[in-house]
Amino acid sequence: MRRLLYELSESFRIAWTQIRANKMRSSLTALGVIIGIIAVTLMGTAILGIDAGVEKSLAGFGDDVLYVTKWPWRDASNDWWNYRNRPPIKPAHADRINEWIESHPGGPLKLAVPAADWNSATIVRGEYRVTNIHINGYGAAFPRIMRADMKEGRFFTEIEANNARNVLILGVDIANALFPNESPEGKTVQMRSQQFTVIGVAARQGSFLGLFSLDSMAIMPINTFRRYFPINSADPSIRVQVDVTRLEESKEELRGLMRRIRQLGPEKKDDFEINSQQVVREQLEPIKKGIAIAGLFITSLALFVGAIGIMNITYVSVKERTKEIGTRKALGARRRTILLQFLIEAVSICLVGGVGGLMSAWGLAAIVGQISETFPLVFSPLLVGVGLFLSVMTGVLSGFIPALQASKLDPVEALRYE
Repeated sequence: MRRLLYELSESFRIAWTQIRANKMRSSLTALGVIIGIIAVTLMGTAILGIDAGVEKSLAGFGDDVLYVTKWPWRDASNDWWNYRNRPPIKPAHADRINEWIESHPGGPLKLAVPAADWNSATIVRGEYRVTNIHINGYGAAFPRIMRADMKEGRFFTEIEANNARNVLILGVDIANALFPNESPEGKTVQMRSQQFTVIGVAARQGSFLGLFSLDSMAIMPINTFRRYFPINSADPSIRVQVDVTRLEESKEELRGLMRRIRQLGPEKKDDFEINSQQVVREQLEPIKKGIAIAGLFITSLALFVGAIGIMNITYVSVKERTKEIGTRKALGARRRTILLQFLIEAVSICLVGGVGGLMSAWGLAAIVGQISETFPLVFSPLLVGVGLFLSVMTGVLSGFIPALQASKLDPVEALRYE
């Protein structure tokens, strides 16, 4: 065992001496490994970034919320006309669901809140104007089922919601655009030729999957929303808080309840959809798989090219040091010692390439993260481990055959080699 440890340490010393003596050749040889490690690392950071972005975007919507909508969140192109002809979801359905919840306190359903949105409103305040704003209408119980942190001010009350008061809660970006140097709380803005009082500013939430900003939205009571916007064209929905430990039971309970509210007979299909966050996650799986397949192909190609380069340079090294091998074997060096020497040299070059690839990938991920904050790239310790493992395996696979050939050289023939 002591002899093996000595041979290993000596092989590493010789390997690093050769790498330092041939810096340019070693760097060019490691280039293929560097490119391969960059590819596999960036692929991993992209996949982890998608996961992190999805979780961040969905965090404010609650894992314990089901969405009753007209349209499914999955691809509806194959049956578009049938979905198009479905009757719209009515905000009054939320009252019927809440009545059922009150009469069944031990059931899996907890609370229902109506919702609707309009995506092309304009808000004006004096000389300031903000266009293409998403206006969301919610019931007063919205903060109880969703994250609704406030930067300043408050959410609207049950009385304000029932009486359809003209009150607004602004997103941070809208508030900053309309009130650049002052607090908007208690101030008045104009929308659809009507005056609205700003009662609060929502805390910064970022974007949803990088598609649109949640900070460029405004919220009002849904009864107020119905007064100024065509509710049936505003994609109304109902958000239902459920017992997350009984999710499947909750879906079936809600489906049966909606069928009774819609008065659907046993032979009729559902004319509504019950969606959940899991649908969004499932929609992103093909994207993640596509990135993984493309990254695997690029990585395999780059590492294959790198492995050929390392195998070639190891063969060259064996030829250049044939007399040295003969001398060492004549002095009693074992085949194992010679094999370890050249194998560790190949692995060392790959490790240098692996470390260089990881550092380059980390730098690129940091640059992309600064440029595009909406798409986080997650550089995890697992990726570092995978990168180093692939580097070592590339060195072992590409350097083994030349190292084996070196270990089998006849000392007499090797000493006579010119």
